[in-house]
Amino acid sequence: MSEKTTTTEPTESPRPAYRQTPVRRALAFLRNTWRGLTSMRTALVLLFLLALAALPGALLPQWDLNAAKTEEYIAEYGWWGRLLDRLQFFDVYSSAWFSAIYLLLMVSLIGCLVPRTGEYLRAMRAGPPLTPRNLSRLPHHTRAEVEGDPDEVLAVVRRRLRGWRVAERTQDDGTRTVSAERGYLRETGNLVFHFGMLGLIATFALGAMYSYEGQVIVHADGHEFCNSGVFAYDSFDPGLRVDGTQLSPFCVRVNDFEADFTDAGQPISYEADIQYQSGADLESGTWRDYHLEVNEPLRTAGDRVYLLGHGYAPTFTVTWPDGESRTQTIQWRPTDVTTMLSQGATKFDPPGISDSVERRKNQLAVTGLFAPTAAFHGNILTSSFPDLTDPAVAVDVMRGELGVESGRSQSIFEIDQRMVDAGRLERVARENLRVGESITLDDGTTVSFDGVRRWVSLQVSHDPTQGWMLGFAIVMFAGLGASLFVKRRRFWVRVTPDGDGADSDLRRTVVELGGLARTDQAGYGEEFTAIARDILERTPQERKAR
Repeated sequence: MSEKTTTTEPTESPRPAYRQTPVRRALAFLRNTWRGLTSMRTALVLLFLLALAALPGALLPQWDLNAAKTEEYIAEYGWWGRLLDRLQFFDVYSSAWFSAIYLLLMVSLIGCLVPRTGEYLRAMRAGPPLTPRNLSRLPHHTRAEVEGDPDEVLAVVRRRLRGWRVAERTQDDGTRTVSAERGYLRETGNLVFHFGMLGLIATFALGAMYSYEGQVIVHADGHEFCNSGVFAYDSFDPGLRVDGTQLSPFCVRVNDFEADFTDAGQPISYEADIQYQSGADLESGTWRDYHLEVNEPLRTAGDRVYLLGHGYAPTFTVTWPDGESRTQTIQWRPTDVTTMLSQGATKFDPPGISDSVERRKNQLAVTGLFAPTAAFHGNILTSSFPDLTDPAVAVDVMRGELGVESGRSQSIFEIDQRMVDAGRLERVARENLRVGESITLDDGTTVSFDGVRRWVSLQVSHDPTQGWMLGFAIVMFAGLGASLFVKRRRFWVRVTPDGDGADSDLRRTVVELGGLARTDQAGYGEEFTAIARDILERTPQERKAR
């Protein structure tokens, strides 16, 4: 009996599964996130989101532009308005979510443009690509035999392709080729457009840091305003790096104001005759005349002074029983811009009282409505036209403590309603007055309505990046035009001597042409046909001419 032997083949142990460590997983996550963030698709999505996020700033009132309108909107819409306020929809351009989109867009553009720029520079240095082996597979192709040797054919090709990026090569079998490329400005325009956009975004951010904007009301009777500090403004919106201590020095004097209206009360034009001084004029005291109109700002000292609007400031004189009097002209705020019906408060301190407590108890405030063209419905005053034709006021005279010394801020257009609710400020008279009329209080004090003056609202805007923003916008649109209208195309020529005619006097050359458009734009077919016709038809004519 033979003994049977069993052989067992050794088996390979299974390879252990690859396990990523937490560090590797974190690095992979960061790498993939960075690739996604710096893709052009993400940049386009972020640009769309930025435009979408800016819509609330155009559709909803903003705190920094019109605080009163914003408060009115929130009060009108209740919980919905308060929710939008908490979500910063009334302060869009400084909100956290708008800033996040803005910063992500900048990072995305930078991360996308840097590698693309490197690829672009390498492609520019590389020159036109090699001639394909099989030109007949290209979208545009032709082949013909022409009279002349390869040198004559290539001379024609060089002249016809002047202005193209051209590279000539000689292959091992003696065949000579020409590679030509044109329209690389399309890629240049694409990069220029995106760099212009990046510059525009960066400049806008710098403008938000170093710009400022302020509004001020100036009486149009020779009153002046000087850009000497924040205290000179009624409202001031500084940039993040502006503290209001180093503003551009200049002064403006408003001498007169005129407003034209249609018969229906619609404004036609607002014009103000002003004088200004800046630079050396401040030292010499020289005033320069300027005619200020809406959308035609005064540009001086790097700032722009705009005419925003106008209003009226009634003049009241209070005469106390002892004969002393005080006269004040304080601007009142328009509550109806169609008819310029205005509301305000003119406040007076009694003279001759040294005791501060007694003085506060006898302060006066003339509050109510002013109508430039008075119209009465019963005993109720309203305005029928915005121009100053028949001025009148409906006033409440309040006496008591105005609260101006309480340390709390108080609007120039209103009295402190808390003082009224506490009984410390009471109404002592109510009357409708025309110019020249007066009212006598219970203690013999008289309040007279003496006249009206006009005031104008000016806005001072400072933006040191304005010229840069214009430059980047022009660069961006120039790059966009190049990327849209420039066609990138390639052209190849292969020149081979005809071997059959080598021993004869008639020299012939086989010319093979191919073309490829790098974009889907139409028109290269006609251009390729014209180039091919010029090369193939001009060659024998030039040879015969020689």
